[in-house]
Amino acid sequence: MKILVAPDAFGGTLTAPEAARAIIEGWHRHAPDDELTQAAMADGGPGFVDVLHEGRGGDLAVVTVRGPAGAEVPITILHEGGTAYIESAQACGLHLADPPDPMNASSFGVGQAIDAALAAGARRIVVGLGGSATNDAGAGMLAALGATADVRLDAGPHGLRGVTAVDLAAARDRLDGIDVVIAADVDLALLGMFGATKTFGPQKGLTEDEILTVDGVLDRFVVAACGPTPPDRRVADAKGAGAAGGLGFALMLLGGRVVSGIDLVADAVGLTTQAASHDLVITGEGTYDFSSRAGKAVYGVASVAAAAARPCIVLAGQVSVGSREMRAMGVESAYAVADVVGIEASLSDAFASLATLAERVARTWSPDSHE
Repeated sequence: MKILVAPDAFGGTLTAPEAARAIIEGWHRHAPDDELTQAAMADGGPGFVDVLHEGRGGDLAVVTVRGPAGAEVPITILHEGGTAYIESAQACGLHLADPPDPMNASSFGVGQAIDAALAAGARRIVVGLGGSATNDAGAGMLAALGATADVRLDAGPHGLRGVTAVDLAAARDRLDGIDVVIAADVDLALLGMFGATKTFGPQKGLTEDEILTVDGVLDRFVVAACGPTPPDRRVADAKGAGAAGGLGFALMLLGGRVVSGIDLVADAVGLTTQAASHDLVITGEGTYDFSSRAGKAVYGVASVAAAAARPCIVLAGQVSVGSREMRAMGVESAYAVADVVGIEASLSDAFASLATLAERVARTWSPDSHE
């Protein structure tokens, strides 16, 4: 049996390559003769640069930028020809905010990374969005590139209170003639019931009251940056505007165009061709839930598998999607590490726990293989 193993990262416990290796190791305990191929994935969030480097090659450059809480952090930029690939999570990811402080967390470091890519001669910049600790609509990033306002742009939503005027001229000049590609992990709008703050604010640490406050602050920021009429504000409603706490919105203001992060990575690693040459596709992520359908890696991999008429299963830390919803996403079955070893073990020894789950799943999907 030939199996393609194409997981995303497992939310701060395993990188995508580590998750793939754990699945392969566990599967082989039951079915040592099965042929498993690793194809680590990313959707624009954590692991974006590493996965692309593995699939496309290129040169890595390390630069230091301001993290979401203000401390300096190192990030890696991938240069391939005239293109620079930047992973926003390295500059403002959830793992850099301990404890979380979403009211003050800033995306300033992402703008510094873009500036470093420009200084290195990049004419095309691809920014992977996902896994951010920030919810500032990219205001910090804009500030790092020269934008100004009548309030602080680099101090999170709290700093944006009372904003009435934003000047984007310097930031737009900085990116004049540059092809900016936004590799988004979700296709959410910026504001409202199904926007960035409401959907992902809780995992960043926002309370229900703060969610309402922040959405109101960002609404005023949109008016200040774009104008008050519906046509003026249309960019805030675009798919991907809400990616990475609104970084998608800010990059669109500077002329960026949105593409699916998972589609970009899938093309880079030749996922379509690989899926067609295997009997089964396995993908996974830390939490498989309803947000997975909004542009996440699991949904993208399942879609590729379905197009190749190959079954796709999900191995995840936790699963909160019913069988009907799974099938709508093109997933045959989903299995949770937490159901096998418990939540505590799944987090404390993630690699071994995922391998244990994979071994058990192999008994169902490779039943003719016996040790």
